[in-house]
Amino acid sequence: MTPTPNDCDLPRIRAQFDTFGEAIDYAARSKKGLNFHDMRGQLSRVYPYSEMREDALVMARRLIAFGIKPQDRVALIAETAPEFASLFCACIYAGAWPVPLPLPTSFGGKDSYIDQLAVQLDSSDPAILIYPEEIGEMASAAATRQNCPGESWQDFAKREAPECDLPKLNSDDICYLQYSSGSTRFPTGVAVTHKALLHNLYGHAVSMNLGDDDRCVSWLPWYHDMGLVGCFLSLIANQFSVDLLKPDAFARRPLAWLDMISRNPGHTVSYSPTFGYDICARRISSQSNVAERFDLSRWRIAGNGADMIRPDVMQSFVNAFSEAGFKASAFTPSYGLAEAVLAVTVMPPGEGIRVELVEEERLSGTPRDISRPARYRAIVNCGKALPDMEVLICGEDGNARGDHQIGKVWCRGPSVMHSYFRNEEATEDCLVDGWLDTGDMGYLANDYLFIVGRAKDMIIINGKNHWPQDIEWAVEQLPGFNHGDIAAFSVETEGGEEAPAVLVHCRVADPVERAKLREQISDKVRSVTGMSCVVELVPPRTLPRTSSGKLSRAKAKKLYLSGEIVPLDLAA
Repeated sequence: MTPTPNDCDLPRIRAQFDTFGEAIDYAARSKKGLNFHDMRGQLSRVYPYSEMREDALVMARRLIAFGIKPQDRVALIAETAPEFASLFCACIYAGAWPVPLPLPTSFGGKDSYIDQLAVQLDSSDPAILIYPEEIGEMASAAATRQNCPGESWQDFAKREAPECDLPKLNSDDICYLQYSSGSTRFPTGVAVTHKALLHNLYGHAVSMNLGDDDRCVSWLPWYHDMGLVGCFLSLIANQFSVDLLKPDAFARRPLAWLDMISRNPGHTVSYSPTFGYDICARRISSQSNVAERFDLSRWRIAGNGADMIRPDVMQSFVNAFSEAGFKASAFTPSYGLAEAVLAVTVMPPGEGIRVELVEEERLSGTPRDISRPARYRAIVNCGKALPDMEVLICGEDGNARGDHQIGKVWCRGPSVMHSYFRNEEATEDCLVDGWLDTGDMGYLANDYLFIVGRAKDMIIINGKNHWPQDIEWAVEQLPGFNHGDIAAFSVETEGGEEAPAVLVHCRVADPVERAKLREQISDKVRSVTGMSCVVELVPPRTLPRTSSGKLSRAKAKKLYLSGEIVPLDLAA
């Protein structure tokens, strides 16, 4: 098999279309497309955009024959596969709203996945759920619970596809629903218009100066905005070829991602949350053949986003792969959220990771205790706003704040979502006169945005604010803990006061050693925050994740307080 090329004679149009349907039509005139790889990173299926479009048009006729009408929702399990790609595009052609939903993950079991699907089906109220037959038992159980028709890709492909007229699309029509993985507003379907999507995809391409020689590699899931928008829809609208690895393949063999980047001279663009870089740096730490195995010298845009960017992890990645030609300047931090389609700010290419050291008291908005030495946290610069996107730091009084003054991050522009689907209250909560209250805290400095943390995750003890990330990072400094092993939040004590609680994955079997470990954790948190906290050791893989694999503090707290998360016994 020959993968789709990087270049062709078709002039590039940077997402400047009225509808995403037009973007698909134009991309199909090129020889570019999607290239799917197996578990070991070997090319298994070449899927040019021209073939994807042909399949999508046939599927659109099947959807219409099934009874799908414009504005109907079509729920699709977002497997990284040609079937999902063509079905998503088919929904666009049919005027329906595709709703990408997650695959089962290693977190939780069969029942929890069925519950999650059922909740999202209840929220989106789709006319049908279409899924890979490999998960047919779970998907059909969720569909049956919600009285929603469900069919596998394979069965739906057997339906008749009679000729019919396709509806005319408009730029202000809803293009798709994206379920944000954020725990604070789950489940809320973000309604994204064609206009908003294409504006963000244009800004995305311009801000990162994507050019004719660029090619993308991705393992990111297509049910998350970074994977769906950044590594699928953007590549169609901006006419790029991409090489794709399934998320579970990355989880099993993360270095296959870097192998793929190394093999093709055109691989210049790839994205990952912090944890992806962390896993690769850890996996390679014991190997000495880095320079022989990898060639990362052409990796121009190493995107960072989707969670808090940690400069220590980024430095570890540079240390691990500089011998393979990786340049620290390739790191491209960004900030975004599904409610703004994808990106709000992007670091200009080549500027790399830039940090500012900020006193923790400034971050939490409380006076400094002069009896204790000042502590600082490195805050990562997340870049400048996309074209036509405005960013504002808003104080509690509702007024804009100046440079280096911390407040809520608000943004406004054509990329901001239309609404939360059928959730007027949640929409009014975060949309004010065209401004989106992101729920994140940060500050501006010379038009660059620095993100501090989530406003709703703040732990307030005795009038003093603490970020859960600070507590979690403190525990991570102890040997044997990884990013995502710790969840910090506040709980109410018997006396009615608030106290910080920390749930920690424990891999120690001996009860005596567990007790010692708990004391170590308690001492570490106290040394960093000055607070005594509740420390609970829980079995590995207990802490809940969002659909994109990020820690869900809100759900961890809920499960702990309800008794569904049971701490390990420390008795000898």
